[in-house]
Amino acid sequence: MLNQAGLVAVLAYEGLCTFEFGIAVEIFGLPRPEFDFPWYQHRIVSVDASPMQVAEGIQIVSSFGLDSLSEAQTIIIPGWRNRDERPPQALLHALCAAHQRGTRLVSICSGVFVLAAAGLLNGLRATTHWRYTDELASRYPAIEVDPNVLYVDSGQIITSAGSAAGIDACLHLVSRDYGTQIANIVARRLVIAPQRGGGQTQFIPAPVAQKPRDEIAPVLEWALQNLHRNVSVRQMAQQALMSERTFLRRFSNASGTTPKAWLLQARMNLARELLENNQLLNEQIMTRCGFGSMESFRAAFRKSAGISLSTYRKTFGGINRAELS
Repeated sequence: MLNQAGLVAVLAYEGLCTFEFGIAVEIFGLPRPEFDFPWYQHRIVSVDASPMQVAEGIQIVSSFGLDSLSEAQTIIIPGWRNRDERPPQALLHALCAAHQRGTRLVSICSGVFVLAAAGLLNGLRATTHWRYTDELASRYPAIEVDPNVLYVDSGQIITSAGSAAGIDACLHLVSRDYGTQIANIVARRLVIAPQRGGGQTQFIPAPVAQKPRDEIAPVLEWALQNLHRNVSVRQMAQQALMSERTFLRRFSNASGTTPKAWLLQARMNLARELLENNQLLNEQIMTRCGFGSMESFRAAFRKSAGISLSTYRKTFGGINRAELS
């Protein structure tokens, strides 16, 4: 039985980034008749007085103000209008109060500057668009800025990189709430890859390479069919008819990661799917995923998913909605 994930409030303000705003509305506000369980509630919350001019010829009107954030379980902050402009104190106060209540906060691209101005990222790892990472680190030295990831999940706060990375972060949140299969279905409805490479811990199963070169793609397919074996980088290079050195270079160029990291992520993706189906014992899943011991399997899964095998099975076990895809 899936729990209702609660109210998602998307902030709107003068000059917001409409693409990032649209991402949040599309993922959390669109009706999902394909699911037979409660989806998110959704609300647009105005920071400035309505109507808000967000782009040439586009205005947003909302009857909900910052006081309504007290009802939200999640708050989405699209790209901020001006990184040099300090956000309104009323907004910063509302976000701090929400954080104290345990509300989840998600920033997309330059929306991270709002969280930074509120002091909510001090001592945490965070990210933003690669063009702004140096600026963020310089202005807010108490934040550990990571420029190399699509998003950072710090538990209660998620920060994402450039605009489209907001899709990755929002799908990750769906995965946390409903499991990987449901996030996968949402991604397919959006006609996007359910996961892009980037090194950040993710729940969503998919190949790392979104558009792998033709010479690499068959190797990925072969590896996915042989995850139960102790597949090595050397074996993958042999499948590609390349030297190991050449394969490593071309794999990295095609996928943005290393073969070793890709293999581990693929095994973790398979493990999550099998745990959700809830038909195999942990030992059987361990074997299917190519691990030689339960100790190493448990450790790898916890590092990847952030929770234990038993907790994941308890939370998402029994979800089997492949027919919806």
